[in-house]
Amino acid sequence: MVSVLVPFLLFAICGYALYTGIDVFSVFLQGARKGLDAAIGILPTLVGLLTAVYMLRASGVIDLTSEILSPIMSMLGIPKECTVLALLKPISGGGGLAVGSEIIKAYGADSYPGRVAAVMLGASETSLYTIGIYCGYLGIKNTRYAIPVALAGDMVAFVTSAFFVKIF
Repeated sequence: MVSVLVPFLLFAICGYALYTGIDVFSVFLQGARKGLDAAIGILPTLVGLLTAVYMLRASGVIDLTSEILSPIMSMLGIPKECTVLALLKPISGGGGLAVGSEIIKAYGADSYPGRVAAVMLGASETSLYTIGIYCGYLGIKNTRYAIPVALAGDMVAFVTSAFFVKIF
């Protein structure tokens, strides 16, 4: 059923375009140009964010902060091994995925840290990255409450991940 949906939609769009006299190819090219302009617009923000993430990881700031915050995270039910993941995931999805795979490789997929890491990866968003990209592209300098609320949402996702892994 689903495999028929995409060809049907393409056929319906082309049929509508023929019926109304729309030049589909020129509209497609306009959309492609806008997409390329958007990609070029976010490129400086993307390079800056990736550089910052690499510098934080290479300098050891993430690991040091993880060691400092581990007791607090343990009180919230997040294992010590997943503290680095909780710090890195809001900034970088790729970095979070790398840390999550390291945790799963080191402790096993069925271990408590492995299961918490897996749920944390699926339950949270790369909030700072997303806000940085959108606000950088749109030229928004004052994000107001967006960053604190996004980080609070990530923290709720992390704590509930650990809670549900304990229950199930």
